[in-house]
Amino acid sequence: MYVTHDRALTAPSHDTAAVVAELRDRTEIIDALHRFALGQDLKDKELFASAFAVDAELDFRPAAAKWGAEPPLMSGRDTIVTTVLAMFTGRVDTTHQVTNARIAVDGDTARLTALVEAQHLLVADPAVHALLKNPYTVDLARDGDRWVIRRLRIDNTWYTGDPTAIFG
Repeated sequence: MYVTHDRALTAPSHDTAAVVAELRDRTEIIDALHRFALGQDLKDKELFASAFAVDAELDFRPAAAKWGAEPPLMSGRDTIVTTVLAMFTGRVDTTHQVTNARIAVDGDTARLTALVEAQHLLVADPAVHALLKNPYTVDLARDGDRWVIRRLRIDNTWYTGDPTAIFG
């Protein structure tokens, strides 16, 4: 699952233009995941949608299986945005922290792996919450000058609290 290359950059250090291009790609790649996380936290539909390709998939099933939930595989940017924001807006406050990002770029596609800590608190009863540590595997595609998520698979290493804070 994890990207485990022994170094971050593949461009030769003497090729300044290639290094700059690779750094730009890597920044835009991690920004797609940041848009995903912050878009949820702010309930910002445009920001959240900007993270995804039109035909994106979001697979939360591996994480949810850890506590017996069975959410559907979400397909299509509009479905993902509508479903996730409807599930959280006015009901759940979230915060996401992205760490340990590793990136492998292959032309106009990339794979990103990261650890994401996600906190979910019920608005009506903040004592009901769930804290999750989730490994993310993200397949991305170049979209002009930015990168977008094609497929996001979320697993779970551990959680504490009540997962009903996520799904109800």
